[in-house]
Amino acid sequence: MTSASSEPAARRLAASAPWDAEADDRLVCLAVRDETHDVKTFVLSPREPRRFAYAPGQFLTFSFEIGTDTIHRCYTISSAPTRPNAISFTVKRVPGGPVSNWLHDTLKPGDTVRALGPMGDFSCFTHPAKRYLLLSGGSGVTPMMSMARTFHDLGEARDVAFVHSARSPADIVFRSELETMARLDPAFRFHAVCEADSPDEVWTGPKGRLSLDILREAVPDFLEREVFVCGPGPYMDAVQAMLRHAGFDMARYHYESFDFGALPEAEQEAAAEAGQERDAEAAPAGGVRTFRVEFAKTRRVLECPENETVLDAARKAGIRLPSSCAKGLCGTCKSKLTSGTVAMTHAGGIRQREIDAGMALLCCSKPTSDLVVER
Repeated sequence: MTSASSEPAARRLAASAPWDAEADDRLVCLAVRDETHDVKTFVLSPREPRRFAYAPGQFLTFSFEIGTDTIHRCYTISSAPTRPNAISFTVKRVPGGPVSNWLHDTLKPGDTVRALGPMGDFSCFTHPAKRYLLLSGGSGVTPMMSMARTFHDLGEARDVAFVHSARSPADIVFRSELETMARLDPAFRFHAVCEADSPDEVWTGPKGRLSLDILREAVPDFLEREVFVCGPGPYMDAVQAMLRHAGFDMARYHYESFDFGALPEAEQEAAAEAGQERDAEAAPAGGVRTFRVEFAKTRRVLECPENETVLDAARKAGIRLPSSCAKGLCGTCKSKLTSGTVAMTHAGGIRQREIDAGMALLCCSKPTSDLVVER
């Protein structure tokens, strides 16, 4: 006889229908796990037994109710699709970050959050190869962990080298699990590079920042591998320049950046405040209609041509709006239209019922009338 305590788990394991965010976007927090002193993993499942289907490296867009605000953030799935009954995402606490601090301090088992996805094309599944090199810095480790866990679970004869950069040994996320995977699977190699020692551990491995010499020592055949890179912007810029200098075939170089799906919150916070800078477009041509756009909460007003998105017009006017991908995918710029209409071409970052309720993605919405935006 199934006990009361094991019955929910048994029901999840017996689930056969896939999770559909359009049908029910609420996910229940099952567990919160400490990975390091400032990194936690949150394990989620649907409210009713469902199975998750996604590619390792994809992300979810979450809507968090924090105080009186709804804040959207993208977090990469750190779990593996080979374990479909639950899903997890891993978050580093960012000083002053409203979402990461709320998650660390508030979200607990039994709570629910809203999510949309999975989304993104940063995945080893879209670039099959016999040999991989996974390069990550800081909390950019999460998509790489999903890929590594997937390869490990499948038991395929894939040659995978994983090189992770951290501030200190105490900051190596998933260290114990990665070292265990490397011990059990001779085709999987894990290398950590630390900038400094921890108070309780002197680092004996490669020290400093990832360099060509360190990479050659750890992975001598890196020029022949399919490479995936994720981490803070400066880290990815440095890795890209290093690989180009080494003569790497950049057609086999894949990075998570533009849609911000895997970036740590520090990057997303910066994007949410200032957005990605773009070259200014030419002034509207003659005959192009211009509409008035009012932001109700801040009482800012701007003029937006009909051939320009509201987000672009706001940036040119010096108005900072939350945004990340700027292509209708992540949902970060989702806003309520109190009045007016737009022409919106999105890439999955908004549900039909939200559109029906008057929501719009400002990054891909062009005005067809005067607008009042609830921001």
